[in-house]
Amino acid sequence: MINEPMAPYFEALDRLKAGKPQNVAKGTKISNDAVSLEAGRKKGSIKKSRLGFTRLIADIDIAAAAAGSPLKTQTQIADKARRKIRDLQVELDAALGREQSLLMELFEVRTKLNKLTGERILPLRRKSAAVLK
Repeated sequence: MINEPMAPYFEALDRLKAGKPQNVAKGTKISNDAVSLEAGRKKGSIKKSRLGFTRLIADIDIAAAAAGSPLKTQTQIADKARRKIRDLQVELDAALGREQSLLMELFEVRTKLNKLTGERILPLRRKSAAVLK
C-alpha cells in the first residue's frame, strides 16, 4: 500500500516505465532525479537518507536496470555516419587545397631559382625507376 505523499512519485515512475512522461523529455533515463522531475518536484527531492523513499528507490533501481540504455535507432546511426562523412570530406578538401597550394609555391620557387642560377629545375614528380631504365 502506497501512502498519500508518495503516490505522485510512483505514478511518475509508472509513466516513465511506460514511456509516456508528462514533465520530462520522452526517452529520459530512469533515475531518482527523473522521477522527481516527472512527479513535479525539485531535482534531488528523492533522498536515500529518508526512510520513506526506501521502497521507491528500490523500484527506481529495478526499473532503471530493466530499461537499460536506450538503443539508437537506425536513423540516428545513419545521421551520425552522414555527419562524420561530411566532416571528413571537408577535412580532405582542406588538406588537398593545402597540398596544391604548396606544390604551386614550390614550382614558383624552383622557377625563380632556375632564373637566378641557370640550373635545371628538378621535376616536381620523379619518374618511376621502371621508366628510367
